[in-house]
Amino acid sequence: MRITVSLIVNLVANGMTAKEILGEYQDLEAEDIRQALQYAASLASEEIHQLTVSNP
Repeated sequence: MRITVSLIVNLVANGMTAKEILGEYQDLEAEDIRQALQYAASLASEEIHQLTVSNP
């Protein structure tokens, strides 16, 4: 069973606690929820990357 990061984020966003999520999805561990939220946060962080253009 694959549980996606988006599902976990959605559950948390809709008010489920980690304890409730773990009760519904016995394959998960508390660390899985923490890592999913950390991954989602890193995707949402604002980063500026300078692009370089090479001249032919």
